[in-house]
Amino acid sequence: MKMQVLTKESDDMDKLHRNERISVLQRILCESPGKVFTLGYFTDMLNCAKSSVSEDIDIIRSSLEKTGAGTIETIPGASGGVRYVPMMSEDAVQQLAGRLSAELSIRERILPGGYLYMLDTIYDPGTVSEVGRVFAGYFRNRTVDYVITVETKGIPLAFMTAVYLNKPLVIARHNIEATDGASVNINYVSGSSDRIQTMVLPMRSLRRGSWLLFIDDFMKGGGTAKGILELAREFGCQVAGAGVLVETAMPDRKLPVDYFSLLTLYGVDEASGVTDIRPSPRLIAGGR
Repeated sequence: MKMQVLTKESDDMDKLHRNERISVLQRILCESPGKVFTLGYFTDMLNCAKSSVSEDIDIIRSSLEKTGAGTIETIPGASGGVRYVPMMSEDAVQQLAGRLSAELSIRERILPGGYLYMLDTIYDPGTVSEVGRVFAGYFRNRTVDYVITVETKGIPLAFMTAVYLNKPLVIARHNIEATDGASVNINYVSGSSDRIQTMVLPMRSLRRGSWLLFIDDFMKGGGTAKGILELAREFGCQVAGAGVLVETAMPDRKLPVDYFSLLTLYGVDEASGVTDIRPSPRLIAGGR
């Protein structure tokens, strides 16, 4: 019975036309962003020649690039292949930033003390997926070995960025746990709360000499990000860049590394109920 099933599956693959092969290839590639697939993997699965698979992938690459959904990169060498690199067009990023600015400007989001309620936004699967795609696209040409964040609301954004970059996610916590083993801990001043906090990371979390991409939901003075920089030095690692959903307009310069923000918060007037939050100036200037 098992041989009959395998024979039937092979017969079904024999019947696949080009448009059907393209559909299968695009689904597999787009469901595993950043993962390298050899042409041999596809030829064995689809029971067709490498030349046919190459032509199919060229068609997929062209359609992805025309629609601004990303591209297919070819990795040369004996261990090479192809991989899907997710991106968003500049127009799509502008539209996303505009929509989020409008959503976060609603009067009802203002909390006592001039804070903004953002939990529903950064925990929404669709929004988090879009923002993660933006971060992955912006830093796609950087050397990144790990995506790192702190045990806070930025975890969903960091996770989706790690998915699109196909890199491990590392989370620095505020407390040591028995299952961590030997750990490194540092103290840092949180820019949003102006309080001294502790950042802890197990020694086995990172390989020495690695490059890290820091992702967070909010940046005011850059204290948390500076803590990540210091923590990276303790591990003999470097920070390739940082991506945040919202940064405050002041202070102007927060980090000694390149960082990207989708939105900029200029102020919250609790008395009048007005929140001034706009797409990042980098987007307006075409800085992507």
